[in-house]
Amino acid sequence: MQWREYEGEGGPGAGKRVVLVSGDEEYRSEEALPMLGGILAAHHGFDTIALFAINRETGEIDPLTLDNIPGLEALDEADCMIIATRFRELPDEQMKHIVDFIEAGKPVIGMRTATHAFRYKKNPDSPYAKYDCTSETFEGGFGRQILGETWVNHHGVHGKEGTRGVINPDNADHPILTGVKDVWGTTDVYEVTELTGEPVILLNGQVLTGLGHDDPPKPDTPMMPLAWTKEYTGEKGNTSKVFCTTMGASTDYNCADLRRLVVNAVYWCVGLEDAISAETSVEPVTPYSPTPFGFGDHKKGERP
Repeated sequence: MQWREYEGEGGPGAGKRVVLVSGDEEYRSEEALPMLGGILAAHHGFDTIALFAINRETGEIDPLTLDNIPGLEALDEADCMIIATRFRELPDEQMKHIVDFIEAGKPVIGMRTATHAFRYKKNPDSPYAKYDCTSETFEGGFGRQILGETWVNHHGVHGKEGTRGVINPDNADHPILTGVKDVWGTTDVYEVTELTGEPVILLNGQVLTGLGHDDPPKPDTPMMPLAWTKEYTGEKGNTSKVFCTTMGASTDYNCADLRRLVVNAVYWCVGLEDAISAETSVEPVTPYSPTPFGFGDHKKGERP
């Protein structure tokens, strides 16, 4: 088996399936997404499947393999997709499952580098090349058109200035913010220019002067949208609910309130917002000691 499955143990999410698609070279989504899949299954009842970039020769989890994420056919029966990929160029037969899922109007949750989830260099004639984050025909590709924004730049200093999520008072009563009070992480704030669609901004990202939780805000630095919802209507006229956050390194998920934000977003995406509770557990099922972000720093020899 080239993926990990977690059977729901009872809860509001019973009968719903969530597919978590990892595959980035830097932020250790291959560690964060299985942890989230375990939480959603054990504490909330969702059936979850975590997918990985797999080295075809070794069968090992390898974020540096940009063109292979086995198991995407699980999206055909899924109720929600969580995606945290970066610059992937998948074979058409794999990419088709992602596009079909979206065109069916099913909900999408994008994390961190999902704003630049795909990059087509080898096969620019692919029917899916328009999802490239630099696309001009489908401006900004998957990130800008579906999630709301593509890759622009680092707003905070990468690796030196952390992030605090500041609740947008205009939307403080949104169900996804239930029980969310203190979002913080060691990744920097991404620059956001102009979100597509009609976004509902839930959190703004405040740049901190350092990587500590209690470091003060960086002076004279505007906040950027950090987490938002929107809708995307595809070519077939079906509309997907979308949640996106530009946080999402594995170390960011040491923050319980960020974990709760994403769990709440799953409930909202699948129409279970009335079941969201600030009292439910978002604790990892097994000990979680994520690898710090960095290129080439993934754990070697790991298999699903």
